[in-house]
Amino acid sequence: MKLETERLILKNIDESNVEDILRIRSNEVINRYVMRNSPKTNYDALEFILTIKERTKNNQTVYLGISLKDQSNIIGTICLWNFSEDRKVAEVGYELLPDYHRRGIMSETLGAILNYGFNELNLQEIVAITNKHNENSIGLLLKHHFILEEGKEDEGFPDNIIFSLKK
Repeated sequence: MKLETERLILKNIDESNVEDILRIRSNEVINRYVMRNSPKTNYDALEFILTIKERTKNNQTVYLGISLKDQSNIIGTICLWNFSEDRKVAEVGYELLPDYHRRGIMSETLGAILNYGFNELNLQEIVAITNKHNENSIGLLLKHHFILEEGKEDEGFPDNIIFSLKK
């Protein structure tokens, strides 16, 4: 699958993206707000890619690498995952290397995936969970008209807050 925006190509990741995925998923700035086991080696990144390929094949996730149109390397990722049983609700997740922050790249990317989720997958709602201290992520969600779900909690992650956007 591939989506294009004015400046970006959003594309499936594969084994050729091992070093990019390692760079993104092990980045300290990105991981400040994300609780996960970060890859330490190319092998760890490859295992993650193979898992994502399998989940994509089984329609468990839409997971795309973000590239600038004039570059082949991946500078971030965006996904729709955690689909409800009736496939009407999904969660969006995203990450972008810090060198590319504050350039509108993630806003352009999020706009494309929201359009895809609502118009191609016929989702009725997209949920986003972010750390309450991640001001950039909160600003991005508000810019795209997500609404903070007051009182909803991300069980086991007290620093996270939940936003949602209905079609």
